[in-house]
Amino acid sequence: MSSASNDRVVVLAGGLSPERDVSIRSGRRVADALRSAGVDTAVLDVDAGLLAALADHRPACVVPLLHGAVGEDGAIRDVLVALGLPVVGSGPAACRRAFDKPIASSLVATAGVVVPESMALPHTTFRELGAGAVLDAVVERLGLPLMVKPTRGGSSLGATVVRTAADLPAAMVAAFAYGDIALVERFVTGTEVAVSVVDDAGGPRALPVVEVVPDGGFYDYGARYTAGATEFFTPARLRGEVLASCAEVAVAVHRTLGLRDWSRSDLIVDAEGTPWFLEVNVAPGMTETSTYPQAVLAAGLDLGALTASLVDRAITRS
Repeated sequence: MSSASNDRVVVLAGGLSPERDVSIRSGRRVADALRSAGVDTAVLDVDAGLLAALADHRPACVVPLLHGAVGEDGAIRDVLVALGLPVVGSGPAACRRAFDKPIASSLVATAGVVVPESMALPHTTFRELGAGAVLDAVVERLGLPLMVKPTRGGSSLGATVVRTAADLPAAMVAAFAYGDIALVERFVTGTEVAVSVVDDAGGPRALPVVEVVPDGGFYDYGARYTAGATEFFTPARLRGEVLASCAEVAVAVHRTLGLRDWSRSDLIVDAEGTPWFLEVNVAPGMTETSTYPQAVLAAGLDLGALTASLVDRAITRS
């Protein structure tokens, strides 16, 4: 088969980020779903042989399911766009906006979305000003409890809930293990939900809201990807008007950041029913315990058929 007539879809999974294993699981699941929908699909890793493989057997479309840096910071998508390949998902510039948590929060706040007060602190700030003085200022400004996490990355890697000032230094160290800048934000108590968004002919629409209840109280890496470690409720056990507000926030985030095809926003709903935006993912997890496939199922959709429709959209627009 010549490259001009190749109708194969390539799912990109793996890469070298700390979320490699999750990406591999996501990629395999979506590839299997596409095959079940009758789509010829291959899974490729991101390595030195990728570009040669894409050149030798030019695919009809690429579906990046790479989590973490490189996969979600727009870099790989820049290369795919330069190669003239149709790509499912957000464009490079939108990925960069979404991947940087402080930038994403600042932008969605201008659209009226409520975000926790926060500070983005580079590692160099602690060296230059002294860790003790900086951390004292952080607690004075934001109070306690706090959420500390890297400004970039996902799956809650390097994220810590800080309830006492004595725990803050260790939390900063954990965040800096995954990046040079840590985001310290006021911790919002409430119901954690994930709201998936998909583009169709009518524009972006939210899928059913998924409530997340981790056994340990914090939706960390283990709680996300260990079967049985978290309980999910779809739709979330919230009042109808609150569910509608969550959907509106997720769609507003999708639109404001210029996202495309699919996204997932993580929110906290406080006791008054207000959804607070935490972060957004441009390559939603698709593992057995991920919330996006649960929302797809709850919406009465098929993951393979849905992804195939997004592949068709990507091919058409390119």
